[in-house]
Amino acid sequence: MPGEDGAARNPGLKKVMGPKLLLFFVIGDILGTTIYALTGEVAGKVGGALWVPFLVAFVVAFLTAFSYLELVGKYPKAGGAPLYVHKAFGVHILTFLIAFAVMSSGITSASSAAQAFSGDYLEGIFGEGVAGWSWLVAIGFLLVLAAINFRGVGESLRMNVVLTCVELTGLAIVIVIGGYALLTGEHSADVDPDPGRLLEFNPSTSPVLAVTSATALAFFAMVGFEDSVNMAEETRNPARAFPRALLLGMAITATIYLAIALITSTLVPSDTLATSDGPLLLVVEAAAPWFPPLLFSLIALFAVTNTALINMMMASRLVYGMAQEEIIPKPFGLVHRTRRTPWTAILFTSLVAVVLVSSLEIADLGSTTTLLLLVVFTVVNVAVLVLRRDKVEHEHFRAPTWVPVLGALSCAFFASPLSGRPATEYLVGGVLLGIGLVFWVVNFLVGRRLAFDPSKLGK
Repeated sequence: MPGEDGAARNPGLKKVMGPKLLLFFVIGDILGTTIYALTGEVAGKVGGALWVPFLVAFVVAFLTAFSYLELVGKYPKAGGAPLYVHKAFGVHILTFLIAFAVMSSGITSASSAAQAFSGDYLEGIFGEGVAGWSWLVAIGFLLVLAAINFRGVGESLRMNVVLTCVELTGLAIVIVIGGYALLTGEHSADVDPDPGRLLEFNPSTSPVLAVTSATALAFFAMVGFEDSVNMAEETRNPARAFPRALLLGMAITATIYLAIALITSTLVPSDTLATSDGPLLLVVEAAAPWFPPLLFSLIALFAVTNTALINMMMASRLVYGMAQEEIIPKPFGLVHRTRRTPWTAILFTSLVAVVLVSSLEIADLGSTTTLLLLVVFTVVNVAVLVLRRDKVEHEHFRAPTWVPVLGALSCAFFASPLSGRPATEYLVGGVLLGIGLVFWVVNFLVGRRLAFDPSKLGK
């Protein structure tokens, strides 16, 4: 039969991921640059009440996670947001823009990681002499990532477990050492722990605006959970495994973030945190001056590097997928003959990242990442409601109707100027999406092609 022949030629991805490996994947995908590098920037926006924006960001992410759970259970195929949006609306230009926004968020996220790599953690290893070279270090970091990406990186589930454990080790050090210092009073002599700071807000603005503007950046800490839906096709019984793994993974990471926020704000004043792109190193030095800063800096740099590499790989593969589907010019889909990697897509995404690192601060890059993803999440939450009319035969998770409604409204709010976002972020996001639109128009004028299969993007 024709169907059987097709199945033989294309049997689908091997289902190798069980609940435990999926849980580790979710945790590892969420952990990374934000908590290691942007905690200080969040403190600068909100003040001593550092835990509040992280808590709000968790609630917003949790709402959107329920929408992803319904969709991944309903359509257990790799594809993610572009696939869901296309099934809901069937508008190719909207699907393309969602895919390009996801790709752009990967580039801005990796760019923020590059600036974090060239900051205080690197100084913790080589001394303050590297400070004057931070711009070149960040660019060099991106070039090294491009070289690794070009050479080809074989990702395995076991390696993901190892990387996640290393990142968790660094965060566990902060929690254990910081908690011990607060409970026993054994800390650096020049440190004055003050629990009262946990209720202090930035005096230069209203508490509400301080929280909303800080949450717009802190949301960066919870992104990554949406990437796990691309593992649906390789997960055993995804309709059953995903809800528990995703919600438990998010709860674990949120608990870690909140614990670190409470310890950090109690030990280190917010104005001191705001000046550092290595805030957790300040916490370790304050809580345990005997702990070797070089060791913690190495762990932090490893976490930042891992996050950046994953994001640049994702971005380049999305560009490659779009070129293969002929919705952007085909030269972006060229594959190197010997390395078998998408070299033009890697070159393009790396050049964009270099330009961003050269022109923007780490907080702007982090906030632009959340802006792009919040727009995507808004559309995905609406797509859940639209797709309720599409019935499937198998059982799947179904979110209460009020959850995607509240998820869409909250994501739209934190993506809007009402949250206190500066115009710079909209300009950067608009330029990135504008580049995508130019590609779309040029490709349409040359090839007259609009239709494509969103499930094949990023393959």
